[in-house]
Amino acid sequence: MLVAVLALGALVPIAYVVHAAVAMGWGELATLVFRPKVGELLINTVLLVMIGVPASTVLGVGGAWLVERTALPGRRVIAVALAAPLAIPAFVSSYGWASAVPSISGLWGGLLVAVTAYFPLVYLPAMAAIRGLDPALEESARSLGMGSWAVFVRVVLPQLRLAILGGGLIVALHLLAEYGAFAFLRFDTFTTAIVVAYQATFAGPNAAALGLVLLLLCLALLTADSLARGHARYARVGGGSPHPPVRLPLGRLAPVAVFGAACLIVASTIVPLASVVRWLFRADTADIGGLASATAQTLVLSLAAAACAIAVALPFAWLSVRYPGRLSRLLEGAAYLASSLPAIIVALALVATTLAFAPTLYQTAFTVIAAYVVIFLPRVLVPLRAGLAQVPESLEEAARSLGVAPLAARLRVTVPLLVPAVCAGGALVALGAANELTATLLLAPTGTRTVATSFWSAASSLDYPTAAPYAMVLVLLSCPAVALMFAHATGRSLR
Repeated sequence: MLVAVLALGALVPIAYVVHAAVAMGWGELATLVFRPKVGELLINTVLLVMIGVPASTVLGVGGAWLVERTALPGRRVIAVALAAPLAIPAFVSSYGWASAVPSISGLWGGLLVAVTAYFPLVYLPAMAAIRGLDPALEESARSLGMGSWAVFVRVVLPQLRLAILGGGLIVALHLLAEYGAFAFLRFDTFTTAIVVAYQATFAGPNAAALGLVLLLLCLALLTADSLARGHARYARVGGGSPHPPVRLPLGRLAPVAVFGAACLIVASTIVPLASVVRWLFRADTADIGGLASATAQTLVLSLAAAACAIAVALPFAWLSVRYPGRLSRLLEGAAYLASSLPAIIVALALVATTLAFAPTLYQTAFTVIAAYVVIFLPRVLVPLRAGLAQVPESLEEAARSLGVAPLAARLRVTVPLLVPAVCAGGALVALGAANELTATLLLAPTGTRTVATSFWSAASSLDYPTAAPYAMVLVLLSCPAVALMFAHATGRSLR
């Protein structure tokens, strides 16, 4: 019952889009949907997802395997550097690339920025999953005559299914909902078109029609993820083989691997940061008071959003893992559906709902935090679901057989094992909330200025020097969350 109520709450933005579309009628809706501009947006968005998700997956899984299973030179530094792009918001990365290479634009420019910004969302869970594998399985496969590539494809890769599907789904949802990064590069997607339409007509029919098409794209993604996930179990009791895995020598491929990793690090981290630093030194003066106020407000809103998102995600994850079935997948899908919509639609849905049913909540911190929870719920749901999947139910059953009450068994046995997943998910939500733009602009109480909205105000006016201090603060605010996620993925210092 609790999960059903939470799912209904998450579906408020969906109901808003559907109601707006129905109110138009089929004739007006068909006129708005079946036109050349929508076809162009559809091609751009589909290409972005079809190329961006596989590219992010290859880079994320490949990077994780290199630093965890090979004798890659400098792997300790590379392992950290490959996670660093998470500390740079995608729109800051786009700002860095656009100011460094003004000609960058279009699909390939968007893919360059998006893939280099989002591949760590696959890299970190893949690294955690590889570290959790029993090396004895790989050794047994090699003893049966399998080569290194065959061991990776037939033994390692199947065990990464949850990490790959979960990370890939989050990347796809980010690509569908991203606005700032693509607006900088003048690349039109459904999200950028919806924001422009809403700015022009507030809640006009054109934006609602585009939002409905974007919703259908998300449904297709969720259906594909549900079919690919399967029913396999990934938990094991015990720590597996006590010795560390044998690291594979790369031989003559070592320079190639190091060069490839270096190129990825330069594109994802060095170029954006170099641009920020360059503009930072060109800034005449910095508004220290405004910067400090924006930072404080950002921290308060982000931490509150993380705590609320964890509380909402726990029932979803528990139902999905412990009671799998069509109903649990349907309810869990509600959380992903809402988060796939652009933040501006979520914000306008909350505006309409609060004005209709609870006017006192309009333009309060409550609506801002509620928007953050809806938008970023999958960020905490995915690690919680994966963490629960690796906790055997037999541990709780053993505790209950010793006379411990069911609730006490969960609190004493299961919850402590979920602490790393909770921390990682909460950090992801806080990171996303700190970097959120459109919903904050629309929902924040009068006088509220976050670091992200202050940065966007300056950068969108091409005032790059004024935007640079806010960009640097965004990076610094993101570093602790990224460090926590990296620690959760590695579990211990690199050997």
